[in-house]
Amino acid sequence: MALSKTTTDHDEIRKWAETRKAVPAEVSSTRKGKEPGILRFEFPKAPNRNDENLQELSWDDFFKKFDENDLELVYQDKTATGKPSNFNKLIHREQEERTKSRSPSASKGRH
Repeated sequence: MALSKTTTDHDEIRKWAETRKAVPAEVSSTRKGKEPGILRFEFPKAPNRNDENLQELSWDDFFKKFDENDLELVYQDKTATGKPSNFNKLIHREQEERTKSRSPSASKGRH
């Protein structure tokens, strides 16, 4: 079983993404005025790599929006078979706390 990890550490997030050749992006169609759109990672070989709604961001812009929106990354390093995993989800930090309180057996490492 692959274990999920949770982090807010910029270096850890960047290393995880760059190892998978992922780039930070936002879903431009979800932007409201000056409010940022939904943050995502774009993977070069994934089906969404040519999605016109994904707009690549610099790491500085990504992390500025990440921190301003009090987000954290839930991710997996490897799949159950040991292959590198692209699984990731950006969530609000308070959402992660609610999830942990509902699921005490959840195995999430906190960094």
